[in-house]
Amino acid sequence: MLERQKLERMWIGAQEWGLGRMDNIGARQLPPHLATGLRGEQAALFELRRRGIVIVARRWTSPRVLGDVDLIGWEGETLCFIEVKTRTARDLAPAEVQVDEDKRRTLRSLARAYLRTFPESERSTIPVRFDVVSVYLLGGAPEFDLFPGAFDWR
Repeated sequence: MLERQKLERMWIGAQEWGLGRMDNIGARQLPPHLATGLRGEQAALFELRRRGIVIVARRWTSPRVLGDVDLIGWEGETLCFIEVKTRTARDLAPAEVQVDEDKRRTLRSLARAYLRTFPESERSTIPVRFDVVSVYLLGGAPEFDLFPGAFDWR
């Protein structure tokens, strides 16, 4: 079992490395803050996979609701809507405080839109969680602060 877990972690690491290299091929120049955000989302995606969350959507949008959900994944039977905040320094205010009430309202609306893609009979039985992941790109390996269940439907 430990050998299998080690191989899974190595495989995820290889995928992360390869995707990072492919992003550099023919990449258009993005403003620095957008490039930082994308690097953080990608780092969070692979970190969450290492922690056993099955990511099913990245930067999901709805034609009916403005905005996007950074990551959507399943942790066991729970559907997780994940907002990623990335910083290149640890400021006085942590990254996760940037998920204000307006952003929470948007994420809740997007979650309702995503749930409408499931059969009506299943929607009410799916446990939903709203998570926030703070990613700090400080020069070495990314650092992560995870906040599962950071807020709820209200």
